[in-house]
Amino acid sequence: MKNNLQLATFGAGCFWGVEETFRTLKGVKETAVGYAGGNFPDPTYQDVCTGTTGHAEVLQITYDPSEISYDELLNVFWSNHNPMTLNRQGPDVGTQYRSAIFFHTPEQEVAAQKSKESLEKSGRYKSKIVTEIKPASTFYRAEEYHQKYLHKRGLGSCHL
Repeated sequence: MKNNLQLATFGAGCFWGVEETFRTLKGVKETAVGYAGGNFPDPTYQDVCTGTTGHAEVLQITYDPSEISYDELLNVFWSNHNPMTLNRQGPDVGTQYRSAIFFHTPEQEVAAQKSKESLEKSGRYKSKIVTEIKPASTFYRAEEYHQKYLHKRGLGSCHL
């Protein structure tokens, strides 16, 4: 990435709210919602909604690590969704809504695993954390009408 910018990719339920949670953080330079982790080339929203493509709705973040660390992004991720529900966030049910961290570097993998283990030991959650931690796969950008969806509708600054 140019100027030492890095990528982070998270799945935490419907990507509209996830994007809005991260979009305005200092150090986040760009966000894009899309699909990752599946086995179907060039999926559309309608494809992913069937629950058969294996993709999760995700947010891909371009960030400046001199302004916000990956650990800080992980803290926001953990604080803004329920990592104990398998394939579900609130009323949204299906594998496309699973909790997932898709790491881009070995350092991100280590940080993600450590943060998950630390949370499990903390007692903050009463049930097992089901968040998957996997290598980043092909990111398929969602249709343009999904990008900054809540912001475009004046529903910004909502948190999950």
